[in-house]
Amino acid sequence: MTFFSSLFALLFISRFLENSLLSAEVKEGEILPPTIQKLMKGYNKYLRPFFDNGPVTVGMSLDIASIDTISEINMDYTATIFLRQRWTDERLVFEGNKSLSLDGRLVELLWVPDTFIVDSKKSFLHDITVENRLIRIFPNGTVLYALRITTTVACNMDLTKYPMDKQTCTLQLESWGYNVNDVMFYWARGNDSVSGLDTLRLAQYTIEDHYTSESEAVYETGNYPKLIFHFELKRSILYFILETYVPSSLLVVLSWVSFWISQSSVPARICIGVTTVLTMTTLMMGARTSLPNANCFIKAIDVYLGICFSFIFGALIEYAVAHFCTLHHPDCNNALMYGHHMHECEEEMNGIVTTIASNSSRLKRRKDSPAPAPTPAAGGEPGLAPSSPTTSEPKTAEAPAELLSRCAKNISILRKILKSINCCHVENPHYIDNYSRLTFPLSFILVNLLYWTYYLYF
Repeated sequence: MTFFSSLFALLFISRFLENSLLSAEVKEGEILPPTIQKLMKGYNKYLRPFFDNGPVTVGMSLDIASIDTISEINMDYTATIFLRQRWTDERLVFEGNKSLSLDGRLVELLWVPDTFIVDSKKSFLHDITVENRLIRIFPNGTVLYALRITTTVACNMDLTKYPMDKQTCTLQLESWGYNVNDVMFYWARGNDSVSGLDTLRLAQYTIEDHYTSESEAVYETGNYPKLIFHFELKRSILYFILETYVPSSLLVVLSWVSFWISQSSVPARICIGVTTVLTMTTLMMGARTSLPNANCFIKAIDVYLGICFSFIFGALIEYAVAHFCTLHHPDCNNALMYGHHMHECEEEMNGIVTTIASNSSRLKRRKDSPAPAPTPAAGGEPGLAPSSPTTSEPKTAEAPAELLSRCAKNISILRKILKSINCCHVENPHYIDNYSRLTFPLSFILVNLLYWTYYLYF
């Protein structure tokens, strides 16, 4: 008995809900004006227009309200756009010469294209105070459907020339479920289909150029219509010149002040060198905070900061070298004494060579002179005589000649070594600062000319 009573109650509730829904539909239909009631009679929103007569063509136009942020870290941009779509639905033709503007909530009763934004990371439709939709129907069956959307779209950026770079970003529109046999997209007015860029003001960029194109997206499920809006962004470099380039250049110039400070003022010169190095390191770290950390780009700003750091570090090393030379040669007199000493050593070597050469010539003359006649021995035996020194004279004559050639070779090698040492020797350590005062600024100016010419014109 309990089972039958429960079943009866369930049937009664379901019948009551069905009657309530029917009454609600009737009330809703009573609210609609007669023209809309006539249009909606027999209308099926789940079937596209021209279902059996070829694809439906949808015209697109955009109004860029704002481009809020352009992020190099995430490589994307956020924009607020007004997307307008137009198509013709033969089922919505009515008599008259005025269009019908409907409430946006009535869009649920009509067929609309399934357009989506490619590479969109996050998008939402504005709904304050109501959903920002617009529906307008014209007597010939043309439907205007407009939306206000804020979307974050990916944009692949090449940061090699940052901050003198130009980025080309796109906004792509595709159909999600209808292929080219069902729906065709086209820009309503060509390149003029996108408006609002002339009055747009961005923080770090200026819009150089923009244009539109049409193509097809090829997927495994078929070919789908695609519309692409291209816009080129050029970064404003003035901010980076004031924020990075000018301070780093001034730090390089500040490191050159040590060249005009006496080498005996060790604390002053060391303080300038170390302070500029640490300040430059901090500036390099701050310049990378707004950039992606894990990438393989060597950016233009990194190259310039590296150049400035090299010049600052080179100025510190210059003082270390000059101070080292000063410790070994405190004054110019030592340098002069060193030069006289080298000259005396060379003269002494020349004297040794001259002495060896004179001895060799004297021995040679002795060899060429005729030998004296042998004298009889004291015992009266002719033919026996004491040994003469001339018997070993050829050997003793050859030895000095070989010794002379070897000495000459060794002396020539020693002269070359002494000349090379003399070339590397700094006669006056104060000349290092004098040379640095000229070479460092000229080198920095030359490197700047090459840097700016390459990154601005190539």
